[in-house]
Amino acid sequence: MTVLVLLVLLLLLVITVVAKAIRVVPQAYTGIVERFGKYKETLPAGLNFVVPFIDKVRYVIDLREQVVSFPPQAAITEDNLTVDIDTVIYFQVTDPIAATYEISNYIQAIEQLTMTTLRNVVGGMDLEQTLTSRESINSGLSAVLDETTGRWGIKVKRVEIKGIDPPPSIKDAMEKQMRAERDKRALVLSAEGQRQSAILTAEGNKQSAILNAEGERESQILRAQADREAQILRAQGEGQAIQTVFQAIHDGRPDQSLLAYQYLQMMPRIAEGDANKVWVIPSEITKALEGLGSSIHEIAGIPKETPGPAKRVDMGPTEPATPLTGNSEAVVQEAIAEAESAAHPGKPPAGEPPAE
Repeated sequence: MTVLVLLVLLLLLVITVVAKAIRVVPQAYTGIVERFGKYKETLPAGLNFVVPFIDKVRYVIDLREQVVSFPPQAAITEDNLTVDIDTVIYFQVTDPIAATYEISNYIQAIEQLTMTTLRNVVGGMDLEQTLTSRESINSGLSAVLDETTGRWGIKVKRVEIKGIDPPPSIKDAMEKQMRAERDKRALVLSAEGQRQSAILTAEGNKQSAILNAEGERESQILRAQADREAQILRAQGEGQAIQTVFQAIHDGRPDQSLLAYQYLQMMPRIAEGDANKVWVIPSEITKALEGLGSSIHEIAGIPKETPGPAKRVDMGPTEPATPLTGNSEAVVQEAIAEAESAAHPGKPPAGEPPAE
């Protein structure tokens, strides 16, 4: 029985020694081993053996990049305004031994260092620069933190500003200012649009007036040309009418009898006047006509009787001559010959010898 108890105790001792000797370190972690309170070695990731009851794994350090978000920190700007700034730190342990023995709590140390550095950086800026210079603040914080935490075995990768909150009164004033700026820009844009619209309208009116003036000028020119052509045509027509009348008078061989007939035709027109209410024709109308004929006989240039055959006066062509060529000219010449033959039956056509 005693032997059995001893065997059990020995088995328990062996299990305890083995458990104390074996240490498993997770991936991306490292273990700091101390012997009698003094640093001995650093355990890598995986299965490791230590001397039980003598060596002790004091710390297990995370070697991955870590993200720490700090609560809002109050900072005073250059123009004496308090703002609350939220920061986020990205860092990584590069030297586990230094991170363990150079600083007691590197996360708290980074937080306090971030707070003091942030206040120094923001203290040199006014509120407007603080709100618009996040990149400058990030760069300043990263430079100071990287320089200071290097001896702690920590590498600060990046510093980000999550938010900058000014006081409520300042925020309200800024909103009013931004609203006023937006209203100002809206008014400026509206005025610019109205100005452009007025300019375009004026340009359109100008072009319209120019086109209207040009159209009116062309219209007046065309009307003047039409009036000129009409007057020319009327003058030509009147000239042709006068020539026709003059030719008809010469063809008719006028004498005193024609003038007496014309006098009789004019008598009703004389009676049409407003002052001639009563018109009396004498009974001795024949004697009057004889006297009229004797008086007209005295007018120079009008014979009492026209002796001899009537002689036609050539007044020239009444239509503008157009050149004739080919068959058209032959047809016209044949028509002229036929007309002359009809007017003078006994006269041979032009260019032919007289018939015997």
